[in-house]
This record gives sequence, C-alpha cells and structure tokens, in this order.
Amino acid sequence: MASSEPELEVTRLPALGCEAAAATAKEEEKKPEGIDRIDQRNGVAELETPAEEDMAVDGKSMRATSLCEEERGSVCCAARQRISLYSTAVKVPINKRRGFLGHLTLLPEVEDPKKYPRKTKWLITMIIALAAAGAPISSAIFFPSLGEIASSLHTTPTVANLSVALFMLSMAIFPLWWSSFSETFGRRSIYIISFILFAVFNILSAIATNIEMLIVMRLLSGGAAASVQAIGAGTISDIWESRERGQAMGIFYLGPLCGPLFAPIIGGIMSQAWGWRSTQWFVTIYGGAALVMILFGLPETLVVRRNLTAEVEPEVELIRPLSRVSTRQVVQSTARWLKISKIAIIDPLKILLFLRFPAVLLTVLYASITFASLYVLNISIQSTFSKAPYNFSTLIVGLLYISHSVGYVISSVVGGMWMDSIMQREAKKANRVDENGMLIYRPEDRMRENAWLAAFIYPAGILWYGWSAEKTLFWVIPILANFFFGLGSMMIFSMVTTMLTEFMPNRSASSVAVNNFVRNAFACIGGIIAAPALEALGNGVLFTIIACAAFCGASVIWAMKRFGPRWRIAMEASMN
Repeated sequence: MASSEPELEVTRLPALGCEAAAATAKEEEKKPEGIDRIDQRNGVAELETPAEEDMAVDGKSMRATSLCEEERGSVCCAARQRISLYSTAVKVPINKRRGFLGHLTLLPEVEDPKKYPRKTKWLITMIIALAAAGAPISSAIFFPSLGEIASSLHTTPTVANLSVALFMLSMAIFPLWWSSFSETFGRRSIYIISFILFAVFNILSAIATNIEMLIVMRLLSGGAAASVQAIGAGTISDIWESRERGQAMGIFYLGPLCGPLFAPIIGGIMSQAWGWRSTQWFVTIYGGAALVMILFGLPETLVVRRNLTAEVEPEVELIRPLSRVSTRQVVQSTARWLKISKIAIIDPLKILLFLRFPAVLLTVLYASITFASLYVLNISIQSTFSKAPYNFSTLIVGLLYISHSVGYVISSVVGGMWMDSIMQREAKKANRVDENGMLIYRPEDRMRENAWLAAFIYPAGILWYGWSAEKTLFWVIPILANFFFGLGSMMIFSMVTTMLTEFMPNRSASSVAVNNFVRNAFACIGGIIAAPALEALGNGVLFTIIACAAFCGASVIWAMKRFGPRWRIAMEASMN
C-alpha cells in the first residue's frame, strides 16, 4: 500500500571507480536494511544497500536512483551511498502563504523552516543581516558630520549628539512591540511595514529645517529600523538548529556591526562633497533596497503564531448573563477590543519581566556595558581626531572607523564557529544525549574560554585607545587598539544574543528585544554623556572607568559557569 506521505528523491552516488548510468528502481514500502546512520546535522543519510532497492525512511516512501550498473561485462560495486533528505520540507501552496504580500516571495514557504536546504538558510540569513545593517548605518553615517550638523542647524555639538542618542533610545523601546507583533502577525509583515516607515522617516530627516525636526524624525526612523534587531535573531532561531546557530548568529551580526565599517566612510565622503543631508538620502535608498530584498526573498518563517481571538474568548463568555441582546453584543464587542488592545499595546511591556531571571539579567547587562562603550568610542573618535593636533578632514575621520569594524568581521566569522565547536565539545564531555543518540546542548556552554578571551581583549583595547589618544600619540597607535576592541566586543555580542534565543526558544524574538532594550538604553546614555565627559575627564580617565566596568562585568562568565545550569532549570520551570 503506497504511503500518503510526500515522496523523497534519493540519489545514490557510485562507489569509487564506477562509471554511472542512471536507472530508476521500482517503488516498494519497506525500510532499507542497509542504512548505517542518518547525519541530522547535514540532512544526509549514509547507506550500504544493493543498487536497485526500494526504500522507505521514517515511514516515507522513497524512490532510489541507482548510479551503478554493469558495464563492459563487469558489475560496479556500490559502496557507501549518500542520499539527500532536503525534500522532506513540505512546501506551502502559494495561495496559502502567510505574511504581507507573501505570494511575491521567490523562495517557497515551508511548514518547518528548519528543513530548508542550507543554501536557502544562508540566503535568508544574509538578507536579514543586510536589513539589520540599516539601523547602524543610519546611526554611524552621522558621526563624521556631527560638527557640520551643529553648524548648519545653528545648535551645539551636545544637542547635535541627541540625533544619535535618541536614535539609540528608540531602538531600545520599539523592539518591545515589534517582537510582540511578530509573534502574532508573523515576521515578514513586520519587516515590510517597518521598512516602509524607515524610508519615509529618513526622507523627512533629509529635508529637516531645524534640529528639533531632525531629532524627532531620527527618533522615529530608529524605531522603525529597530524591528530587525529583535526579529532578525528570531528568524535565525526559526531556521537554524542550535548546533549551527552560533555561526549563523555571527554572520547575522556582521550586518549590524559592520554597518559602522562602511557608514562613516560613506558619510565622510558624502558630507564633504554634498553636505550632511545627502547621507539621509543614501540611508533612504539603502532602506528601499532592503525592502525589495525582503519582498521577494524572505518567506514567513514563524512556525506558530499567537491567536489574539482565542485569548479573548474566556472574557467574552462572562457576559452571557446579560438579558438584552443588543447590550450584550455591545459589551462583548467592547470587551473584545479592549482585550485585544491590551494584548497588543500593554502586554509587550511584560517581556521586560524576563529580566527577573538571573541568567537573562546578567548576560544582558554584560552585553549592554560593551555596547555602551562602543558608542562612547565612536563619539570619541570624531571628537578627538577632528581637532588639534590631528585636524583630520571629515573623510579621514570616517576612515578611522574601519579598524574596529575589521575586528568585527574576523570575530564574527571565526568566533561563531568556535562557539559552536565549544558547545558540541561540552555536550560530548558531559555525555549528554537524547533517546536518539543526538547531543543535548546547553546555552551556558557557549561561555567558556572564548568568553574569557573576549573579556580581556575588549577592555584592554579601549584602555589602550584611551591613553594613547589622551597623549596624542601617532594616530595608528590608538586606531590599532580599536581593532582588538572590535574582536572582543563582537564575541560578546554574538555569544549573548545566541544564548538568549536558546534560553527561551519559543520566545526568541522577545528575549532579543529585552537585550536590545537594555543595551540601546545604555548606548543612549553613553551617547548623551560622551561629549561632556570627554570634555571634563579626557579620553584616558573616561576609558579607564569604562575598562574597569568591563573587567568587573567579566564576573558574569564565572557566575554562568557556576550557577548557569541551576538558573536555566529554574527559568524553564517558571515559564512552563
């Protein structure tokens, strides 16, 4: 009897020395006896079977195509064979695709996003990374031209810095709602709506006539672009298994952290040639390009959505005793919409309660200290090297931001793979396996020697930068220090974000939104106090204080190793 499950295409590779000619085998419904193992990581099964055998794996009928046959009187031996299982992903019909304008997507939507082929997963990851770069590009592109903005709009440098600081504040607050909406309406719809708003607010920033209008439009554009900061990590969690998520998260963070690699350079060139307003037109074009990529290249990846209607039904039932039908209907309708409004507007703030869990609170605080130091550093570079004795032009100041961004790139690629290998090593060392023999991974395993290395490199880098800039040494010396800051800080950002998605796998977007809220709030404070603190304390003392805070923050690594498993178990019990 034929199976009702979708057929899987099985391709056999010939044994060494065989010259293959394909032949199709007949279909039967029995499990192959020659399956040695199924490599779930790569979606591939390895077989030792005769050449023309009908197979069924996990109860699903499979058609085997033999690539070994008799040639010139000799029989080709079929040694270990490999078959692709990617076709297990069940496609959603076009007319049933979810998300705003889902039928426009060139990539198919599947029922289980984790069963996408690896190439498709990497394509989705790259689209999300490029979209996530929009917010930091919009922020960093302003740094070289802050002085020009202050002069053009007749204000002080401190007030001009608010266009960056409040941008970061909006990136802290808005993700609380974006993440909640994404778990109700899906990822794709939120991406599209937020990037339309991002483009509109950047146009209004470009034509701002005074500093007040610029600050307000920048605040709103930051809030719109912030959607990817929280939802992007949720999308990564949707499509990648935990054993590969560290590397994927590292690539995802290349976007947000390498935006500062190119943005100050572009900002310096454009400001010098056409004025600071041209930078906002550039950001508008970038946001539009990201919107096009999302429209045509990003299917819906959220597996389960919240049902607002189901959540309000119990309260509707309480109104049944009312006698008059018209009154009952009015009260039901009012209660229903009040409940939906509460869920949509007030309830997103409840995700801040995740901070009551020590594992979440400590990791988020550690990343937030690091993120705040990044924004103080960015303002310091502009302030220090645009004045005597350096007196660099706007373009050259923009080029100085390359150093720590190169560190981000290297750390993102190498650090992600290192983090995944550490996680697998710890699982093997503890002999944690499930009933199927698969390794069981723990989020806290990601904080090992990699975390200690990062905890030393990044504060040492900013300490080095602070005092070399204070003593006005040759410009290469402080800028080289920023490379090491980039290496260490990127390890921390990627590690913390990945751990948060694994602490709460069913609320990954919300957990990252909490992280974004705290770290961007810290960055906002850093942006506001940076200029007056540099004026009062100087680079040396200011970055010594930040480095001391960073060294103290490294105690989180010890705490996670000592208490992490206990905290995680208590958190899981509380949430279940």
